[in-house]
Amino acid sequence: MKKQSFVKYHGTGNDFILIDNRKNDFQLTDKEIQLICDRNFGVGSDGLILLENTTEADFSMVFYNPDATKDMMCGNGGRC
Repeated sequence: MKKQSFVKYHGTGNDFILIDNRKNDFQLTDKEIQLICDRNFGVGSDGLILLENTTEADFSMVFYNPDATKDMMCGNGGRC
């Protein structure tokens, strides 16, 4: 896995890893997302949020659950 800067936010009892991918530097596999979110072997979190480019706003947020499934949004993640 490529080295990548990230920030981890905590809000309302949940924690999220946020990675700025607006330069589209990398693509993560499901296994890599699961490993990053794993509290025993990775950073550990309730979800992973990727910031990505969009023509409709300044950025879009792509939210992944710890099992690497993609979700439409996450209220606590958006708050963070």
